[in-house]
Amino acid sequence: MRLLLISDTHVPRRARRLPDEVMARVEEADVVIHAGDWVDTATLDLLEDRSARLLAVYGNNDGEALRARLPEVARAELGGLRFGVVHETGPAAGRERRCAERFPDLDVLVFGHSHIPWDTTAPGGLRLLNPGSPTDRRRQPHHTYMTARAADGVLTEVLLHRL
Repeated sequence: MRLLLISDTHVPRRARRLPDEVMARVEEADVVIHAGDWVDTATLDLLEDRSARLLAVYGNNDGEALRARLPEVARAELGGLRFGVVHETGPAAGRERRCAERFPDLDVLVFGHSHIPWDTTAPGGLRLLNPGSPTDRRRQPHHTYMTARAADGVLTEVLLHRL
């Protein structure tokens, strides 16, 4: 199962549209995971239309229209792994412990908010992934997103892509 992980797209505030490279990956992915801060419903409509499957949540910058359509936390079994998606996880210090306590039933947690790419594993095995942002790099050197593969209960080929 091919996965595309994105977050913090902030369209149209930080970019007019999603980058072409990201849209090409949408077409290739079996599942697109978006960890919130869409800002507009047009981007949600676009990804719902173009994705084979979309697993997504709202973020702190998303208004009532997006909150009416998306959950705060999303969960799904993908490739034999229990995935969760949430926008905010709090400060970096203590993140692994907090998330492992909050989500003891997950194998992988995808999150956003900071725009800072993150890939760690908590004690107990919870994998934490933040793909950064493909449109708003903030203080990071690059706009980013992630791809991965999930099959037979194993997550492989987790790659951070720089735009």
